[in-house]
Amino acid sequence: MKFRIALAAAATLVLAACGSSQDASTEAEADTVEVDADAALEGVDAAAVADDGAMAEDEASEEASAAEAQQIQEAGDNAADTAAAAMDAMAEDSAN
Repeated sequence: MKFRIALAAAATLVLAACGSSQDASTEAEADTVEVDADAALEGVDAAAVADDGAMAEDEASEEASAAEAQQIQEAGDNAADTAAAAMDAMAEDSAN
């Protein structure tokens, strides 16, 4: 009997905790933030501006990416060679 009462009380608390959290303070905070952001952007010109240097950076990063990919490939090859040598050494040790 006590178990049923405890279970009913727990279920009631769980359902009460699932209630809505919409109160006036939460809504007021969002409005305040939006108003401040809008006020800060009033004098900003939203026109797009061409950036001539943007493409140069992309080309340089592509060249760096190719060099980096080569270094990664070499490091992977070296790791594979080291692992193969270690396996050979272990095979020799177990054979003796």
